[in-house]
Amino acid sequence: MVNVGDKFTEHFVVSTGIHEGFISIFGDRHRLHTDAAYAIARGFRSEVMHGNILNGFLSYFVGMCLPVSEAIILSQEIKFQRPVYLDDKLALEVVIHDVHHSVNVVELVCKFRNVADDKIVASAKLNIGKTSESKEI
Repeated sequence: MVNVGDKFTEHFVVSTGIHEGFISIFGDRHRLHTDAAYAIARGFRSEVMHGNILNGFLSYFVGMCLPVSEAIILSQEIKFQRPVYLDDKLALEVVIHDVHHSVNVVELVCKFRNVADDKIVASAKLNIGKTSESKEI
């Protein structure tokens, strides 16, 4: 069970394995993500990691870290605010914003923070529910 105001933090690294796995699975080989010279010529310091890698981290957090059994993402909105690069260390900060007991829905407010410079790289809002008819969230 979670309560309004509960806070959680998880740490992630955008590793070579994650980057290459994303490309292998989804086939997105856009040069911004795969060609350092191309990315640098456009004002970035190197290849920019796919933003949807962060969606994967959110899915992992909801399914594996949040102390709610059988939780699933019902809706998700994410805003990418700064680029993420290979080997960046990210802190995912999650706050329980609201709990709707009547429909077993929890609203999460999330921020991905780059550990190196403490700047927010993305923010997200999620609604989560349960996969079964079990008791309250």
